[in-house]
Amino acid sequence: MLSLGHFFSSDEDDEAYTECDMSALRKEIRQNSDIFAMPNSNFIGLFRLNKDAFKYVLESISGKLQDPIKSSAVPKELKLAVTLRILAEGSYQKGAGNDYNVGLSQSSVSKIFTECIDAMHSEICPKWISVRMTEVEKFEIKDYFYKKFKFPGIIGCIDGTHIKILAPGVGERFKYYNRKGFYSLNATVCDHKLRIRYISPNHPGSVHDSLVWNTSDLKEFLKTNYLNGETNTWLLGDAGYPLEPYLITPFRSAEDGTAESRFNYIHSQARNVVERTIGVLKNRFRCILGARQLHYKPKMAGKITSVCAALHNICIHYKIESAVEPNESTEIPSNEAMSNLNETSEDATALNIRRRIMQSLDIY
Repeated sequence: MLSLGHFFSSDEDDEAYTECDMSALRKEIRQNSDIFAMPNSNFIGLFRLNKDAFKYVLESISGKLQDPIKSSAVPKELKLAVTLRILAEGSYQKGAGNDYNVGLSQSSVSKIFTECIDAMHSEICPKWISVRMTEVEKFEIKDYFYKKFKFPGIIGCIDGTHIKILAPGVGERFKYYNRKGFYSLNATVCDHKLRIRYISPNHPGSVHDSLVWNTSDLKEFLKTNYLNGETNTWLLGDAGYPLEPYLITPFRSAEDGTAESRFNYIHSQARNVVERTIGVLKNRFRCILGARQLHYKPKMAGKITSVCAALHNICIHYKIESAVEPNESTEIPSNEAMSNLNETSEDATALNIRRRIMQSLDIY
């Protein structure tokens, strides 16, 4: 099978061919490419999806992709393939165009990538990222957390994560510069199976988790459910979030050996699932890994992050194991750190709920 690497390997080599020559070479490569001919393990390694999941995504977004008109036009399956390759490895567009027998110029890859991201954002994300659950789903998640941690009523865990981006325009840079010293977007709710139930990647990196929460439609959704009588359902969040009747956080300044301290330990063990989820997500789609950065404006970077989350959920649905272990470890805040976080007045109802949960854990 032909590869564009047979014809050039650097920018200088490009200059040895006329534009007509390069166009003809790329057309020949595309016409001789069959991504479905490779072994399934190689396919997953390149695109993160198996062939069935790939075909599902392709069918779902096909109506949003431009139909090939000319014989030299790029087939839809190759459009999706090059997009997934960029998401999987954080590849540069030129490199992805030269890779695995696709045969595309950088300008073509740029247009294709935007087209596919927009299509997946509109068609895939709403179907695969949803905090709305059936009663059966809620029971399954609650049952998992109760059997494993004796924690009742938990339907998910929440945490923020930074997605590294290039420095935005001068007038906006201060909003995206985070406490870790780089420019980023900030936020994720997951369930026990590492599925992402909610993601809000459009907040600048300087924004604290508590502000992301307080301005989110997620909070309004859970608050409405609570006011409508769903008073036995909670998320778990760390000390950076405010304690709410539907969001349980650790005790601040809990002394060692106390019931509050033991509650915090169980809380952190149960909440570890969100750290694992973020780790698997970023290692599966390495374009959002901390060592890389998204070379796009914040709005597009937010779309890319959401698409990666939806594709991650599709991987779980199709039982595709992550090829690598997450490298993000859970960091349990110290009592001193927790005493300095979120020093707002806590909701009296939420305080009572948390204490009743602590008493139900039988940790005295």
